Formats: sequence, C-alpha cells, structure tokens
Amino acid sequence: MQIYYAATQLQKLPDGHRFPMGKYELLRERLAHEWPQLHLHLAPEASDGELALAHTPDYIDAVVQGLLSPEQQREIGFPWSPGMVERARRSVGATVCAARTAFKEGIAANLAGGTHHAYAHKGGGFCVFNDVAVAARLMQAEWARHHPRVLQVAVVDLDVHQGNGTADIFRQDTSVFTFSMHGDKNFPFRKAESDLDVGLPDGCTDDTYLEALSRALHELQNRCAPDLVFYLAGADPHEGDRLGRLHLSFEGLRQRDQMVLAWAKARRIPLAMAMAGGYGRDLADTVQVQINSFALAHATWQDWQNDPP
Repeated sequence: MQIYYAATQLQKLPDGHRFPMGKYELLRERLAHEWPQLHLHLAPEASDGELALAHTPDYIDAVVQGLLSPEQQREIGFPWSPGMVERARRSVGATVCAARTAFKEGIAANLAGGTHHAYAHKGGGFCVFNDVAVAARLMQAEWARHHPRVLQVAVVDLDVHQGNGTADIFRQDTSVFTFSMHGDKNFPFRKAESDLDVGLPDGCTDDTYLEALSRALHELQNRCAPDLVFYLAGADPHEGDRLGRLHLSFEGLRQRDQMVLAWAKARRIPLAMAMAGGYGRDLADTVQVQINSFALAHATWQDWQNDPP
C-alpha cells in the first residue's frame, strides 16, 4: 500500500504553539518501524496551476509570496514562512498522489492532509490549501481525457470539525457530494452547508456514532454513485482529544474506519484516505488512532488486490 507525506519538519512553529506538528513525524516513524510493508513516499509540491483548480489566484499569490495579512495568518493559525508554503503544497501533492494511486490499487493514503477548513479565497483552522478539493478537481480533469462523463466524487469527512471549506467550494457542484459528520457545537461555529451534514452532541459515544454513520452511508449511496471517495479519518473524535468533545474509544474509531473502508471496497470505489485532525492530550493516543486506521486500510488494500473485479 502506498502512503505519501509532506516534509513537516520544514515548518517551524513558535514554542508553545497549540498545533501538534510533531504528530506527523511520530506517525511516520512508527509506520516505518512497525509496518515495513507500507511504502512511504515524499510527495511532490502541488503547482500553482493545480492549486488554482480550487483556490483563487489572489489567495495563492498571497500565500506563495508571503503577502498574507496578520489577520489572514491568525485565521489560518500559522505564521507565514517558506516552510509553511512548501508543507502546504506537499500536503496537497500527497492527496493528489493518493487519489491517482487509488485508481490503480483501490486504496492509498496521505499521512496528513484533510485540510477541510480552507476556502477558495482563504485559509483557516490550521488549513492553508484544501488538499481534497484540489485533488478532486484534478482527478476530474484527468478523468475527462478518457471518459465522456464527469467523474463523480464523494467526500466522507469524519473529522470532528465540520468540513466548511470543502462544503463551500463544492456548494454548487453536483459532481462532488460532500458528507460531514462532526460535533454539532464544535468549531467552526458558523458551518457551511454540505450535501449531507450529521451534527453530533457533545459526549457522543461509540454506539450512537456508529449508528449515525451507518445511516449516513446508506443515504449517501442513495443520493450519489461515486467513482472516487476521499475519506478524512480524523483522530479527533477520540475521547482523549483536547479539542474533540466526543467520547469515542479506540475500538469505536476502529469500527468507524472498518465501516467506511468495507463500504467502499464492497462497491469497488477507489478510496484516498487523509488523516485530518488529531489533538490528543496524550499525543500517543492520536498516533495510535492513526496507526489503527492504517492497519485497517492495509488489510482492505490486501483484500482488494486478492479480489479482482
């Protein structure tokens, strides 16, 4: 199974910054040590032209040339630096590579990504560029070279925070179905409208969550027939997350991942996975949730290879 990552060590954050940048290196180190059968690749940087499939030229220029205002930087949550730009480009590149590989192998993943708070014209919530939006549009453009119809895409966003940027970018695009299941009272407090939103109460536990997810996947299947799925497997619904406000266990999150992966596999829908959010009080918990996600994804990938269409 192929996994792509960005050079997170290039983006240096001030001491005491609340974003846990170190989780990515911890995850990569554990995967390399414990799962040598997974193939890890440094992703290429997304070009300005690729970014422009989902973002406005003015916003791209402001990010790339360091022209973001202090207010824009505060909304994103990161101070500008060349390393921030490169990491953001490579994070998009990683999801693009995962999507291309998924068409060939069934499943592939971005070690980070899921930057769903980035709008076309601005960033927000630790998201600079919207990797899934860019990758979806690029996959549609590449698909159009060989197919007479438009590629249908579904975004299954199970980060604990609503995917407002993704919903807004695709709000009038019937070829991309956006589904977000999230904490109803959590950030962002002004939510955009997805094609399917499922808001959950604070303190939601495994059974309630999994029942809601099962119903939502059934509704998604009734409303669209995707050719490609982007799955945001956020670790932040975990009960130990300091920003999540939900109370899912490790086992509940394992069942969540299994449900989504099995749903896509049963329908032979290629799936590109991104890790999205995770802010554990103990960062090891966040990394463990993600390790579990990759283990399940790899098992599903193996089944895909052994079960030709």
